[in-house]
Amino acid sequence: MKVLVAGAGIGGLCLAHGLLGAGVDVRVLEREDDPHSRYQGFRIALNEHGLAALRACLPERLHTLLEAVTGPMAGERLVLDQRLRELRRLGAVDEGVATDRHVLRQLLLAGLGDRVEFGKPVVGYEERADGTVEAHLGDGGSAVGDLLVGADGVGSAVRRRLLPAAEVVTVPGNAVLGRTPLTERFAALVPGFGTVVHGSGVSMLLGRMEFRRPPRRAAAELAPDVRLPDTGSYLRWVVMLPGPVPAEPEGWEAVHGELLALLDGWHPDLVDLVRGADVVNSSPLTVRYAKPVPHWGSTRRVTLLGDAIHPMPPSGGQGANTALRDAALLTRSLAAVQRGEAELRSAVEEYERRMLDYGFAAVAESMERLPDFTPTR
Repeated sequence: MKVLVAGAGIGGLCLAHGLLGAGVDVRVLEREDDPHSRYQGFRIALNEHGLAALRACLPERLHTLLEAVTGPMAGERLVLDQRLRELRRLGAVDEGVATDRHVLRQLLLAGLGDRVEFGKPVVGYEERADGTVEAHLGDGGSAVGDLLVGADGVGSAVRRRLLPAAEVVTVPGNAVLGRTPLTERFAALVPGFGTVVHGSGVSMLLGRMEFRRPPRRAAAELAPDVRLPDTGSYLRWVVMLPGPVPAEPEGWEAVHGELLALLDGWHPDLVDLVRGADVVNSSPLTVRYAKPVPHWGSTRRVTLLGDAIHPMPPSGGQGANTALRDAALLTRSLAAVQRGEAELRSAVEEYERRMLDYGFAAVAESMERLPDFTPTR
């Protein structure tokens, strides 16, 4: 059996590891030109479901390195005003560990070698009469397999072809996200799981990414064949705005200046946090979510995973976890096919029905929590 995966995000790469471990031939086709061609995001939470799914797919030799490059993520969730006065508490949680998306992606690329092909966007597909599927690539080429998995994100070309009526909604307002090197002063802003700051028309979400060990050094000591980025601990922040980003994002300086103007009168620690941001890792952010879709009925040689089917706001902290859960579930389904214990179409349909159930439940929960983080005018 040969599986084509459209997209080398953390969900697609997790699936690739799981399939390789099950003896399935897999080829990952990624639209980006190289692993470092764009900004990869910020700190994400790995809850018990996401972490278990990741460990189930990742080779055991990399588990110790994974543990070393995560950080604590537990405690009280505070809601403060712009002068850092406490407004309320959302309750203490312990939802697993924190990890950096870029570091995790580099870890997931380890060991896959030339099975991941960059500069190969999947732009469409055709199910062939012989029971295979042909993925059409942006460079005019193609790839043929027994199954195509669309793991190509919120703008998925695979989803548009498979489910043309599926709707992805953009949430009104916008956001700018960034990160600032962690210091003792800034660490005090997030004494627990996370902190939300509400000002007039603006909200700020704060989260700490404190690695247990520096990623590059940990890789050199624990898995010398793996090269991780030299990323230091940082405080991740997101400024939520009720309207569009206040300046055209032609460069960080324009957006940066507008943000600092919006934070005029805020506590100096918050102003200096934005002022000291890491320019390369700061960018506008659009929040989107998918409306639920029923199962499409007839099983196909094409399926979907992660943000390609159920994108959700970051307010629930479940996007990455749900994608990893998809990858582990689909791995188990396809491993049964590889062993001759299941038929491909029925195994894929079983995966899809379960994935749609918990995936859109996660979307709904994330939408319910969104008002806690959204500013009011």
